[in-house]
Amino acid sequence: MISMGKINVKDKDIVVPGETLAVGMDNFPGQGTYREGENIVASRLGLAQLDGRTIKLIPLSGRYIPKKFDTIICKVTDVTVNGWRLDTNSPYQAMLSMKEATSQFIERGADLTQFYDIGDYIVGKIVNVTSQKLVDISMKGPGLRRLKGGRMIEVASNKVPRIIGKQGSMVSMIKDATGCNISVGQNGLVWIDGSPEGELLAIMAIRKIEEESHLSGLTDKIKEFLEKNNKGRITNWREKIEGKKDTTDDNNQ
Repeated sequence: MISMGKINVKDKDIVVPGETLAVGMDNFPGQGTYREGENIVASRLGLAQLDGRTIKLIPLSGRYIPKKFDTIICKVTDVTVNGWRLDTNSPYQAMLSMKEATSQFIERGADLTQFYDIGDYIVGKIVNVTSQKLVDISMKGPGLRRLKGGRMIEVASNKVPRIIGKQGSMVSMIKDATGCNISVGQNGLVWIDGSPEGELLAIMAIRKIEEESHLSGLTDKIKEFLEKNNKGRITNWREKIEGKKDTTDDNNQ
């Protein structure tokens, strides 16, 4: 049977708000798009992504918006009688309740700062986002923990999938090349912990991914970059990183 539907864009095309991406009912609107009659229309600036019959957009700009099941890095901003208030690197704060903070039993009135204190960074999972954008975090699950030492940098949240790579391939390659522990939050915060040289190389690789995320063959480019720069030639890199937007919680300088 001949389909009457028509797709007006190719994968990775840059589209603008209001642009008609497809005509007909054969395709489905995904994230960043909406249906208007028989048309699928872009609701924001972004890169078109054709995923089967679904058309969605990868945003080119804009702050992170919390989504259920995302794993994010948060900063503890307040300790209350019932839990912890968290900065999610988004317009919305989150709460971590005593029940979701640990599998240990916490007595009523206990000093909660012995678990997490103001200024601590944690890796948590979003378990609920209400219609009013109230965000609940859980620390129960593999890899969810408090982060100690290291340094924190901020990247554009829409570049996080490229930094992680398919099945974690990109971030694993950076870990292996630099000897660093790395945690990437879907909210655009990245924690890096290793030797000063390793941390600098990891940051340079991540910044390169950010800048070149729209290019094809990125994995090979980053592999070549890591091999070229992983021979002790890290001189003067600290100056190169100066001025980059980074929220450093740095105990390893």
